[in-house]
Amino acid sequence: MMSRYFVDRISRRLVLCFGTVAFLILIFIAVFILKGSLPALEEVGIVDILFGTKWYPSHEAFGILAMFAGSVIVTLLALVMAVPLSVGCAIFLAEVAPRRISNIARPAIELLVGIPSVVYGLVGMVVLCPFIAHLSGTGSGSSVMAAAIVLAIMILPTITSISEDSLRAVPTLYKEGALALGATHWQAIHHVLLPASRQGIVTAVILGTGRAIGETMAMVMVIGNSPILPANIFAPARTLTGNIAVEIAAATGIHESALFVTGLVLFILIMIINSLGFIICRRKND
Repeated sequence: MMSRYFVDRISRRLVLCFGTVAFLILIFIAVFILKGSLPALEEVGIVDILFGTKWYPSHEAFGILAMFAGSVIVTLLALVMAVPLSVGCAIFLAEVAPRRISNIARPAIELLVGIPSVVYGLVGMVVLCPFIAHLSGTGSGSSVMAAAIVLAIMILPTITSISEDSLRAVPTLYKEGALALGATHWQAIHHVLLPASRQGIVTAVILGTGRAIGETMAMVMVIGNSPILPANIFAPARTLTGNIAVEIAAATGIHESALFVTGLVLFILIMIINSLGFIICRRKND
């Protein structure tokens, strides 16, 4: 009994220590990014940086609105493509597929998480971009559409896995009650299982959104990296993460500080998205 008591106390202290360290690391990152952002915020101004549409470091123009719009447009397009497919896959795995098929399909979908993003970008450059160039008839095919398709494939396993877990967590009595009242299998899924698992699916979408916003390498390889507002989905663009990755190595002075501001905006955006997911999870558990 005494040994178990001491093990419990030590375990609690270790967990508290690890949690504190993780929180301190987050605070350190936030302070580091904010400190690097201050010179640009003081000299250029937060309004000019956030709402400026021109990014020309050689002329000291550091507006990131075009990159912010690029990130949002690419993410929304990716979600439009990924969410229906992901939820459909989750329904198939949880309710339709025989056990033998689901035991093969589920690991195959989860395997997509382990593929490096540079591989997605390479496939997009070699296969997808030439196809889009042929389809649109202009440019190299590196565009918002190419980036959105690659991103949709990358976030598909995240949304699928969490949505499937949410569907499986619905009590079987719900489905049995619907079937007993004369509903078909598809009616039970549509009118009972999906509404009951709605919060879990929304959480999956929010977490997928956070993954999409933060993706860098694949986006740099297929989006075209043009720091302008995209005229259409077949035009090149640049994301916030891509802006940092492309220019940070050669940046100095205010240019470097402006890239820190880009990171600060991205950090705040990711924190907001993750906080929404946490709040929804708490509401689901309550």
